[in-house]
Amino acid sequence: MSEITYIRGDATVPSVKGVKVIAHVCNDIGGWGKGFVLAISRRWPEPEKSCRAWHRERASNDFGLGAVQFVQVEPYVWVANMVGQRGIRTGSKGVPVRYEAIDAALERLAEKAADLGASVQMPRIGCGLAGGKWARVEPLITDRLVRRGIAVTVYDHGEGRS
Repeated sequence: MSEITYIRGDATVPSVKGVKVIAHVCNDIGGWGKGFVLAISRRWPEPEKSCRAWHRERASNDFGLGAVQFVQVEPYVWVANMVGQRGIRTGSKGVPVRYEAIDAALERLAEKAADLGASVQMPRIGCGLAGGKWARVEPLITDRLVRRGIAVTVYDHGEGRS
């Protein structure tokens, strides 16, 4: 069985060939303005536009924790907007990350990546502004993606592994 590949770089500029899905975690309140999403928006306007519309029309769609929206941004590149955090602030209920939502989103991501024959590229999802711990997220990625034979590359931007 393969493992997750870790490299230093920018997940919005994947270093692999073939079809790829760039996966990241969004919040459940429709906010898009800090963290990795800014790097996505600098490259492509569609994921932000699509995510905002998905949230705005949530009464009539599947937007919510654990849901995923796939946005094609180039012929061989998709962005997966995965709803995996409750709100944006750490408060009485802890940090915003919701591991069960990330797990559900990764299951949907695995199905799409398998259908596309795609690899998955991502930063350390859920571990930035969402406040999650990589030690909790990494096994979910291994269970949902790597064990299905989907190649996963995790990009560390600047600082080393935590």
